[in-house]
Amino acid sequence: MITRRGFFKVLGGGVAGVMSLGGYAFAYEPLARLAITRYRLTPPGWTPGLKLRVVALADLHACEPWMSASRIAAICRTANELEGDVTVLLGDYAAGMNMVTQYVHSSQWSKALATLQAPLGVHAVMGNHDWWEDRTAQKNGGMETFGHRALADVGIPVYGNRSVRLEKDGRGFWLAGLEDQLALLPGRKWGRAHILGLDDLEGTMAQVTDDAPVILLAHEPDIFPRVPERVSLTLSGHTHGGQIRLLGRSPIVPSRYGNRYAYGHMIEEGRNIIVSGGLGCSIAPVRFGVPPEIVVIDLG
Repeated sequence: MITRRGFFKVLGGGVAGVMSLGGYAFAYEPLARLAITRYRLTPPGWTPGLKLRVVALADLHACEPWMSASRIAAICRTANELEGDVTVLLGDYAAGMNMVTQYVHSSQWSKALATLQAPLGVHAVMGNHDWWEDRTAQKNGGMETFGHRALADVGIPVYGNRSVRLEKDGRGFWLAGLEDQLALLPGRKWGRAHILGLDDLEGTMAQVTDDAPVILLAHEPDIFPRVPERVSLTLSGHTHGGQIRLLGRSPIVPSRYGNRYAYGHMIEEGRNIIVSGGLGCSIAPVRFGVPPEIVVIDLG
């Protein structure tokens, strides 16, 4: 039989454990940790002899104190040290939550991202929060967001349903980027009954004019079942790995497919997708079991 003293000892230990766990999830993991997650693969259709290192950053969600401009700059310094041939940004630069002390202006987070360097350049797509946080873009029903303009102003090209051919050591590959799949919010004031995407997978792939391999940038992974075998690798963010991940699964994933595309490297019918756990937080500043990460992919 447990004594009263023993009961309060167990209770105290439980409370301390909960407080410690909460402190880790709300402070240490989202604020202090930075993982480097590496993948190595040779997908079907990859050009023999083409060795390519891709460094990917996703879901910054710039805001104080969780993802300040100085922290973004520090992350960029680490990314540069990974010596990628090409660096890609997978969307969601805008904050996306209210639990902040200050929002970071697009001119500040874009200036920090401008420090990224790679021989074959830095290339970006937009995310849903970049559209959702821009009322003018919502009213216009498209065109561009302040995020598009901020990145363009610092010389980082944004891919809105566009494909570009790049070369390394005389061997070509295509970088294709989709506009966001959840860009336009519903609402009477917008005249929309449902969320509308601005992605055009078919039109983007139609710009690919030879047999060189294709790397597709798509903020949300939900496009993947429609991605053709012609695409060697799809890179996505958006899910944050669920932000809380236990035993390889997340209780809540912002995807209609649940945990199917929550995090990591998945292969379906010979097609490859890598979903980054991202760097920042949305809705709430909490991470557990899925620390902020920079993704490095060695192809070939």
